[in-house]
Amino acid sequence: MGSLATANSHPTNNENVQPPKSSSVVSTVLPGPSSTRMPPAPSHPVGPVPSAPPPPEQMQTKGVDSSSTTSSASPLPNSYDALEGGSYPDMHSSSASSPVPDHALEPSPTLAQALSAAPTPPAAQPAKVAKPFGYGYPALQPAYQNAAPPPMPAAHPSGPAYTGYPQHYPGVNQLSSGLGGLSLQSSPQPESLRPVNLTQEKNILPPTPIWAPVPNLSAELSKLNCSPDSFRCTLTSIPQTQALLNKAKLPLGLLLHPFRDLTQLPVITSNTIVRCRSCRTYINPFVSFIDQRRWKCNLCYRVNDVPEEFLYNPLTRSYGEPHKRPEVQNSTVEFIASSDYMLRPPQPAVYLFVLDVSHNAVEAGYLTVLCQSLLENLDKLPGDSRTRIGFMTFDSTIHFYNLQEGLSQPQMLIVSDIDDVFLPTPDSLLVNLYESKELIKDLLNALPSMFINTRETHSALGPALQAAFKLMSPTGGRVSVFQTQLPSLGAGLLQSREDPNQRSSTKVVHHLGPATDFYKKLALDCSGQQTAVDLFLLSSQYSDLASLACMSKYSAGCIFYYPSFHSTHNPSQAEKLQKDLKRYLTRKIGFEAVMRIRCTKGLSMHTFHGNFFVRSTDLLSLANINPDAGFAVQLSIEESLTDTALVCFQTALLYTSSKGERRIRVHTLCLPVVSSLADVYAGVDVQAAVCLLANMAVDRSVSSSLSDARDALVNA
Repeated sequence: MGSLATANSHPTNNENVQPPKSSSVVSTVLPGPSSTRMPPAPSHPVGPVPSAPPPPEQMQTKGVDSSSTTSSASPLPNSYDALEGGSYPDMHSSSASSPVPDHALEPSPTLAQALSAAPTPPAAQPAKVAKPFGYGYPALQPAYQNAAPPPMPAAHPSGPAYTGYPQHYPGVNQLSSGLGGLSLQSSPQPESLRPVNLTQEKNILPPTPIWAPVPNLSAELSKLNCSPDSFRCTLTSIPQTQALLNKAKLPLGLLLHPFRDLTQLPVITSNTIVRCRSCRTYINPFVSFIDQRRWKCNLCYRVNDVPEEFLYNPLTRSYGEPHKRPEVQNSTVEFIASSDYMLRPPQPAVYLFVLDVSHNAVEAGYLTVLCQSLLENLDKLPGDSRTRIGFMTFDSTIHFYNLQEGLSQPQMLIVSDIDDVFLPTPDSLLVNLYESKELIKDLLNALPSMFINTRETHSALGPALQAAFKLMSPTGGRVSVFQTQLPSLGAGLLQSREDPNQRSSTKVVHHLGPATDFYKKLALDCSGQQTAVDLFLLSSQYSDLASLACMSKYSAGCIFYYPSFHSTHNPSQAEKLQKDLKRYLTRKIGFEAVMRIRCTKGLSMHTFHGNFFVRSTDLLSLANINPDAGFAVQLSIEESLTDTALVCFQTALLYTSSKGERRIRVHTLCLPVVSSLADVYAGVDVQAAVCLLANMAVDRSVSSSLSDARDALVNA
């Protein structure tokens, strides 16, 4: 197809797409192109029973409701009885009443004692019959008996004038399940009165969703605070002391989406950014102005001077009203940062794609989906005229692509020495997106078929990541890695840790942690060079995600996992990948970011959850930030907040936009302090609390057993 050029004084060979593996670097020119129950019957006094039995419809509608105390005049089981095999006869009623007499139903011991006190004329006894269902039930426990004994019945149950009606006898299963709830203990056990088998309910979720209760927060604070979608607390009423928090048994923490897409975002272009001189808090709606020249910080309570420029309001074009400035009117604002917030000139948007092209990857067919999505969204990648892009592929060797402007076709450069990885032509591997767009499109069109006949089954992921780190170090940016199997060559190679004999043992928890620290160390190096690694794992077999995930976790990247991926055999996964790629390629992105969280004195942060590197107690290093990135932090109360009426939290995200601007996005949250346990419960944000507990459970289950994770949740 084309001539193979020599790189770095290596011999030259002529081949088509795949040159021999013996040479260290080879260059190739690529070719162009539930069921409803009736309500219980009301209580009523019972008179003499007529000789004719009541109609079946009436008997069916007089079942005992599980939540009612009304007496039933029929021994027929209701819907629960038919399901569970019977229940206790209901003797507890708001009005005194006696049950309908029945020759087949013998009196209970309590009723028998009442009857034995009054003389009764002798009467002929009927012939002996089998004891019906319900015979011999023990007396109701003291808590469920009437305070007064029931009145004398109008006629003796065994009198000759009494005519019974047919009985319904349950089967053995109904009888055993019904008697299972009986108890002869002296202590009351209301839960045993009507046992319910929850496993028989197939649809346990309600037909319509039940919304979580709204936290009890004043309307004024709700209006002033930032959106809960961006910044929220698990408790909207903060306990005064740690002892009160421990008594409540609720988690205290913050949930953040600091870079979430917002419909309205005030952008402050003023040259002066007003901050507290002591704690460096940004001015916000919860500060107090002593006068026009001084303001009091709401976190450390220090009095600060108001800058002269801040007295002018650009919105109203008025002077002398600092409390009407947009920074003081909005809890979420974004500042255009000056050069004081820069360590170097803002970097351009740089994107590097590292693709697995082994036999397993070609069989999965993900290259077609990826290249098609890139072609469709190439012009929508966030950036400006400086945006740069590059591509690498790997199997048992590493393939670089020269897309320098001026070439007629893309040029492949192959490095077969994976033990000592180097960059063949560092200046031409990351190219300007707009200057080399046609060459990029040619490469994307050729990639799906370029390795279609490969028989290479090995994967040198570790060396490929080392090469990507060297390529991205000068600028930083985003590395997108697509992997389909377990790395098997070079640095960072992994072996299967699955053992069928240990799947039921507690040793499995060790497999949820990394098998090597290679990927963590490399991720920390990437974070130091402002490079984030996003991992797309499209695997149909064991790939040790626990080890590979460290690359994204510690470099502030993200992970996309597609188990059993195959573009033909599993089209739903291919559709999901295509949908995820569209969002991934077009969403906003921030580079070389750091985030700091501040809170009122007396509160402290002790545990963070998310993908980042912690530089200090309150500073997170984020090489990349995107709108879908979320974080959680656990709080504790170190000092009593008795003298504090309100506590405040503020998060500040400093980042470089894809347009090359240095910006600061600030969110502020203010919550009341309470001393009552009832007020603490009334202020629980259920959704936030569940989210924080989920983060705590996942982190604990990875480092210890599931039983330890459950205990940690109960004692949170």
